[in-house]
Amino acid sequence: MPQKIAFQGELGAYGHEACVTARPEYTPLPCGTFEDAIEAVRSGSADLGMIAVENSTYGRVADVHSLLPKSGLHIVDETFVRVHINLLGKVDAVLSDIKQARGHPVILPQCGEFLRTHKITPRSSSDNARAAREVASGDDPGIAALASELAAEIYGLKVLAHNIEDNARNTTRFLIMAREPDYARRGPHGMMTSFVFRVRNIPAALYKAMGGFATNGVNMTKLESYMVGGEFTATQFYAEIEGHPDDHAVKLAMEELGYFTDLLHVMGTYPAAARRHEKAGSAT
Repeated sequence: MPQKIAFQGELGAYGHEACVTARPEYTPLPCGTFEDAIEAVRSGSADLGMIAVENSTYGRVADVHSLLPKSGLHIVDETFVRVHINLLGKVDAVLSDIKQARGHPVILPQCGEFLRTHKITPRSSSDNARAAREVASGDDPGIAALASELAAEIYGLKVLAHNIEDNARNTTRFLIMAREPDYARRGPHGMMTSFVFRVRNIPAALYKAMGGFATNGVNMTKLESYMVGGEFTATQFYAEIEGHPDDHAVKLAMEELGYFTDLLHVMGTYPAAARRHEKAGSAT
């Protein structure tokens, strides 16, 4: 039986593109929500999950960092997808025909300049690939979808305009989740470790908790806070560092962090993607 990788969205979504790029040997499994994709892995319906966590233009994907710690899954890899937004129409449509373009609310402002220039009205859809499917099944040549070229191939649409995103480096980062962790690998571009923690209720706890990373020379690439349980006083932090928990410096930093926290959970250790080391202007 072929292995499966779950993603949020319909076939042709950018999550589908991430699956095809990063795990071409797996069969993509579309899921309605991130919760559904996580549950597919947890239940064994899928072997891996491809979860979008942040976009270079839009920022953090809402709710994902609060979903992942509760998932019971482990991060085993990361991948970056260059998000090329394309205007997809019926096969007999031309750009001047298009009066309305449909896409996910996140993607609409990412190509706002193009839509304004061509006097195209943006309309929200729950999923970019769904918008493409609905354009294909509809009969209005004045309606287009904002989606990937993969979606155009799947639904038999014509690309009326390529790469219309405002930001030339528009990129989405995905985390690959599995039921079991994998601490054995060492990546050619270094390792990343993701974890969540909650500091103890003592003065300057966060400052003291972070001190161990500075004194041990461990680079923290991300630190984000979010509320848990709807309480303003119950703030949890999501962090990412360069290194492996077995590294001496990381081990010392994590031990010091433990002194000032009442919750510390490592969500995964995984190879850093080569894309992390690209210089500005090198993205394609």
